Amino acid sequence: QVQLVESGGGLVQPGGSLRLSCAASGRIFSFYAMGWYRQAPGKQRELVATISTAGNTNYVDSVKGRFTISRDNAKSTVYLQMNSLKPEDTAVYYCNARRGTMESWGQGTQVTVSS
Repeated sequence: QVQLVESGGGLVQPGGSLRLSCAASGRIFSFYAMGWYRQAPGKQRELVATISTAGNTNYVDSVKGRFTISRDNAKSTVYLQMNSLKPEDTAVYYCNARRGTMESWGQGTQVTVSS
């Protein structure tokens, strides 16, 4: 399995920006579809964005136009650029790697949007 380590979370004011990074190791990164999920307190984990091995992207409606997922296969890293952040974006953000039936998760990084 691939190992994933997220970074880039923190405290930001409403309207601000953050960029999350997820560094992968252990397998050939370019073979994996990648995604970002988030889980707010008391809520189920939800899909935020995905990027396929070919670079095709999908987003949950609530972040469309504000978040951008991208990948750098040379650096084995996937990013989530988050702009115009809202308090409802507050959650622990998890990186996910998937290939067929194989799936890996990172440990999560906290994002808090508050004034």
